[in-house]
Amino acid sequence: MARTQVSFATCNLLNLNEPGLPMYRDQNGWSQQEYDRKISWMVQALRSIEAEVWGFQELWHADSLNNCFSQAGLDGDYTLLVPDGHAGQRIVCAGAVRSDILVGEPEWIEAFPDIFKLSSGGDDEQTSDIAVQIDSFSRPVLHFEVKPRSDGKRIHVYVCHFKSKRPASIHREPWYNRQTYSKHSEAIGAAISTIRRTAEAMALRLILTERMKNTDTPVVVLGDLNDSQHSNTLNILGGQPNYLLSGLSSGGSDVDLYAAGTLQEYRSLRDVYYTHIFSNIKESLDHILVSQEFYDNSRKRLWAFKGLEIYNDHLNDDDHKKTGTSDHGLVRAAFEYRPA
Repeated sequence: MARTQVSFATCNLLNLNEPGLPMYRDQNGWSQQEYDRKISWMVQALRSIEAEVWGFQELWHADSLNNCFSQAGLDGDYTLLVPDGHAGQRIVCAGAVRSDILVGEPEWIEAFPDIFKLSSGGDDEQTSDIAVQIDSFSRPVLHFEVKPRSDGKRIHVYVCHFKSKRPASIHREPWYNRQTYSKHSEAIGAAISTIRRTAEAMALRLILTERMKNTDTPVVVLGDLNDSQHSNTLNILGGQPNYLLSGLSSGGSDVDLYAAGTLQEYRSLRDVYYTHIFSNIKESLDHILVSQEFYDNSRKRLWAFKGLEIYNDHLNDDDHKKTGTSDHGLVRAAFEYRPA
């Protein structure tokens, strides 16, 4: 097997679950009609967007994803990556891979690395102590390997879903006092969500650095990172690599990740990349990040960037429950085998 191209896609499924099963505090879940619309929309997306590797977020039930691929006529081509016994208990990240390129078994990483530490006494006398107590991902990170070429390297793929920007609910906390905190709940909740998302980005960064440092291992990160391209979340996770524009294969960073969105901007006259709309604000929350083995100007390049596609027309729908659409855009990045 010697594939000359490989593509990766990411999709937030917007709580894909079997009908009638509870989700969060919604005890009724999707009706059969709502469920059928969600499956129908996803089937159309799978048929329209060709990708060897899919990463999914917000999957509640394995049967729901199976139905999508079965009705799309793709169940014989892909291996679905879902935890054993996943039947509506919680949401997870999932995957789908062309069966001929999948190698090994997938794993879901829930616990932060043992070396994780967010604690400091401050950089100077004016800075007070800080310590963050968190030890796990709110949504376990899916990790698996693919090998598009029998004569090539394995590619490590990570599918993730970081804490959203939505303010965390604090009214059930033991310290919460309505009289004191009700008027501040939004600010406090938003700060908690930001700290949790930042910690998750750092924890995954530790895992990636251990994987990539001095190894020349190809890595792809897919997912709903719930933050924009130049946010601190992306800076921590990606390492803020230097994008050389000389056209020469003379750059590349051993542990940094390159945003496919940025690679596409260098190919376009305008940046119109967005995957989410909230309060009329268009943002890019869904990302594909790649190691130097996928960066055109890297001396270690194995795969050259072909292009990025965003499928986001459905974001104009006001009622995603009524239309069966996702509230996130779908992102696809393609590469062709072209070693430096």
